[in-house]
Amino acid sequence: MSAPVVSIIIPTYNHARFLGRALQAVLDQTMGEWEAVVIDNFSTDDTAQVMQSYADPRIRHVLFANQGVIAASRNHGISLTGAPYVAFLDSDDWWHADKLALSLAKLEQGADLTCHAETWVGPGPRRREVSYGPSERSSYDSLLFNGNCISTSAVMARRQCLFDAGCFSTEEAFNTAEDYDLWLKLARNGARMEFLPEVLGEYLLHDANHSRSHLRNMNAVMAVFEYHLQGLGIQAQDQGRATRRRSLIYYGGARTLHLARQFSQANEYYLKALRHYPGRAQTWAGMLLNALRLSV
Repeated sequence: MSAPVVSIIIPTYNHARFLGRALQAVLDQTMGEWEAVVIDNFSTDDTAQVMQSYADPRIRHVLFANQGVIAASRNHGISLTGAPYVAFLDSDDWWHADKLALSLAKLEQGADLTCHAETWVGPGPRRREVSYGPSERSSYDSLLFNGNCISTSAVMARRQCLFDAGCFSTEEAFNTAEDYDLWLKLARNGARMEFLPEVLGEYLLHDANHSRSHLRNMNAVMAVFEYHLQGLGIQAQDQGRATRRRSLIYYGGARTLHLARQFSQANEYYLKALRHYPGRAQTWAGMLLNALRLSV
């Protein structure tokens, strides 16, 4: 068997009902020079049985207690593999058959990280295509002040670049936004990021998502932002941009709560967004739709 070119890291916990589809998507790839490691946080469902049904020597099942920190699982997976490129696939997401081949081609042209478009599926019957980037949005300054423009399950990156950036942070306050922190670190190191317009995967949004998880992610994004802002040594002329960015983070939390029909909590965060940056018409519009109990 030829040496793997791409290491695929698949963290999972009690996702047996999705895991088979993710693994089949890996097996269906048009390029076969890969290795995959499923980092299982001691699932209590049928994950072990699902893994046994995929008896391909390129796929490994590793039990690892991540203490609720998915970044630890991803880092452990990286440490157990050795291919020059690394791709990430959450166990409830899915790839098209040419995802690895097209992403690898972009990296072999000189990119350090590539990210393709995805279809967001859910909650419920909703489906929409989402593009990431573009490249000018992936500078350190833009990622910091304009927000994340990269999706983990759509990423392939050079292994050495991940190591140079320290891989994913396991800082508790960053949990659920550790990917955003990694993209910032890569950008700070000068990594070249390229984006593919092709839709090469699906990202699943669960009906089970609830307000507590939305707020945790919003707070994690804020923690990552404030950490990098402090390290940047923000100048007085950038205070306005920092205030606007905090407003956008609160708006993102409000919009997610709004979509989940958590109207009362959404209103609270729309108000926080407006207190930081009252001149943004989109925030006022979201607050009005929320007051009318209309979906975003």
